[in-house]
Amino acid sequence: MGYYYFMTIAEAREKCKSLLGRVPRDVLIIAVLILASTLSFGLGYLAGQDTGQGSNIIIGPSTTAFVASKSGTKYYLPSCPGVEHIEEANKVWFISADAAQAQGYSPAANCDGL
Repeated sequence: MGYYYFMTIAEAREKCKSLLGRVPRDVLIIAVLILASTLSFGLGYLAGQDTGQGSNIIIGPSTTAFVASKSGTKYYLPSCPGVEHIEEANKVWFISADAAQAQGYSPAANCDGL
């Protein structure tokens, strides 16, 4: 059978200290700054993916008059009951009925006001 050696915490700490002692302090500071910047950017990017930013939004919801599904053929007013069945990631927003029709959508028959 083979012999396994497990390092104690104290031995690991001393080994890390000796390794870090060989690296100039300026290099360590720059490495920490680069690592922190990269992690911050990555987390921000992932947060943007979760909220659906950059996913075929023609006009943002705050200025929108009409909404449709990426996989559908009808457009709705945001207050129409059919909109609640469209997942946020699949919503496409339009500022006018003409803009929705230009993209190939037609008005939903069950949405009053269209």
